[in-house]
Amino acid sequence: MEGNDLLVANPMIVLREEFDDWALLFDPDTSEVFTVDPVSVFIWKRLDGKHTKEDIVKDLRERCDGVPKDAATHVGNFMEDLVKRGLAGHELKAD
Repeated sequence: MEGNDLLVANPMIVLREEFDDWALLFDPDTSEVFTVDPVSVFIWKRLDGKHTKEDIVKDLRERCDGVPKDAATHVGNFMEDLVKRGLAGHELKAD
């Protein structure tokens, strides 16, 4: 995933926040449910076509303690997984 590559959350996917900041992503087209942890919820809420992966990692580091050095890799992997599952899509940022 390139630095200027933006993702947008699929507007059909329903985010249902549960206890302890965990959440469910529900795809009404397939009836699939995905459990996501608090960090994934944090990322999901920034998939608005305005935040790059680097923006999200920077926000994560500013707001959370103990963010690992390889957080950008983990964030990128999660974002790509969302794309593969149809939960998010690519939007290219104009240079």
